[in-house]
Amino acid sequence: MHAKNRLPSSGHNTPSPPASPLRSPRFRHSRAGKSAGRFPFAVSNRSVAQRVAWIVLSVLLRRQGVFLFAPLLYISGMLFYMGTESFDVPDVIKVRRTPGSVYRSPELYAKLRHEMEADNSTSDAISSVWKHAKGGDWRPCINKFSGGLPESNGYIYVEANGGLNQQRTSICNAVAVAGYLNATLVIPSFHFHSIWRDPSKFSDIYDEEFFVKTLENDVRVVESVPGYLMERFDHNLTNVFNFRIKAYSPIQYYKDTVLPRLLEEKFIRISPFANRLSFDAPRDVQRLRCLANYEALRFSKPLLTMGETLVSRMKERSANNGGKYISVHLRFEEDMVAFSCCVYDGGAREREDMEAARERGWKGKFTKPGRVLQPGANRVNGKCPLTPLEVGLMLRGMGFDKSTSIFLASGKIYDSERHMVPLVEMFPLLQTKEMLTSAEELAPFKNYSSRMAAIDYTVCLHSEVFVTTQGGNFPHFLLGHRRYLFNGHSKTIKPDKRKLAVYFDNPKIGYDSYISYITYAVLNKLDCKYVQPGCLVMLLVFVQ
Repeated sequence: MHAKNRLPSSGHNTPSPPASPLRSPRFRHSRAGKSAGRFPFAVSNRSVAQRVAWIVLSVLLRRQGVFLFAPLLYISGMLFYMGTESFDVPDVIKVRRTPGSVYRSPELYAKLRHEMEADNSTSDAISSVWKHAKGGDWRPCINKFSGGLPESNGYIYVEANGGLNQQRTSICNAVAVAGYLNATLVIPSFHFHSIWRDPSKFSDIYDEEFFVKTLENDVRVVESVPGYLMERFDHNLTNVFNFRIKAYSPIQYYKDTVLPRLLEEKFIRISPFANRLSFDAPRDVQRLRCLANYEALRFSKPLLTMGETLVSRMKERSANNGGKYISVHLRFEEDMVAFSCCVYDGGAREREDMEAARERGWKGKFTKPGRVLQPGANRVNGKCPLTPLEVGLMLRGMGFDKSTSIFLASGKIYDSERHMVPLVEMFPLLQTKEMLTSAEELAPFKNYSSRMAAIDYTVCLHSEVFVTTQGGNFPHFLLGHRRYLFNGHSKTIKPDKRKLAVYFDNPKIGYDSYISYITYAVLNKLDCKYVQPGCLVMLLVFVQ
């Protein structure tokens, strides 16, 4: 195929001239010799790299392609030059970091403390930060059935694992599954957890008789399996077929897979049984969950009495606010801080404590090859537990002053001698269950984490405002339970920790600007929804 002539012509295309004949090796050698003699610096006297560069350049010049390759050659030369030189990068470039990635709350508190103490605002934050609910009616769909139940398809035994509220989730799910399969539920067994280390049984935490009585028209509940049935399994639970069910399995799975085996064996067990039922379930299944959670599960008499005593004492100490107090669920125990992989201001000691706690609780999970801890990213993403100081800064920014009564629900605060000081400075009326009781009163519950959590739960349930700082089963249950208790309207603070991380990372911020920022980060997430008229299933613990 011939190339077309680009010059104007009479309209006829002429073929290109034939290519020049190849030069002989001898002629090419003589031309190379002339070239070498023509330039004052011979190629043979240069280094290997220089000779290669010179040959490439000669070819490009001969082919007249230098204009195409000039930019590439320029960039390559610059990169080569930069690789041989060292540059001092300014600190401004080196230290550039994401706002909110470093814990600087103590610096912020030091900056704002004087103005915070001088703020004599008398606004009643407990009553003013929420708009009052207007009208509406609320009724939960947990109506109990009346009349007898059909013949049971068999017995279901579950082993609930985790802490108090994870076990509570298991109980509600077990009631729902047993009711759906028309099975008889054996009182759930509580698994001894390596972290909570609480050997309490069902009757130690809940009123077992009340539980059975409340559910009698909806789900059969018994304390134990009849002896004649246990004989088939040599009175040994390990001989009973155990279903290993995936987390959040749909209720249809239980009907298609579990029910046939239940009809065949008449006795099955499911272990472990935490979060083994999907959030998305039919209305009848949700009704049973709610009935178990908000009606049947009542704390045992000793726990209920102690909890109600603390509620009464908190109201007495809140007389200046009309008996209203705030409850704060603070998750800043050592295991929570360690699991979050966040870094605070404890230095080398904190680092050693956290490494030891991770190894003790999760043996090798955080030291696997390739596992990289990213505390800065965790903080920016709102995954770091709020410190007592940060909780105080948040509440003061919202307008709660020194006269506000606070009940602090928590386990043992990590390094409490240091971390609790600023919170108490900001809120001197703060109380804990240990402060509201004598050692003798608390002794029966002291060494049982689930029983202590049950007391906290009761005091938080009856508070005017509930503050959740880290999420989890405890606040999820309380959100739903408080709405149920207060006819759909509950005052709950759920801060946006991503925004707070940025605001707490700015020690130069002014007091007025700080207050407006905190209001933006918190008030827009207040849980003050009022449920509209209708028959609704209130189950926030299962719906986040």
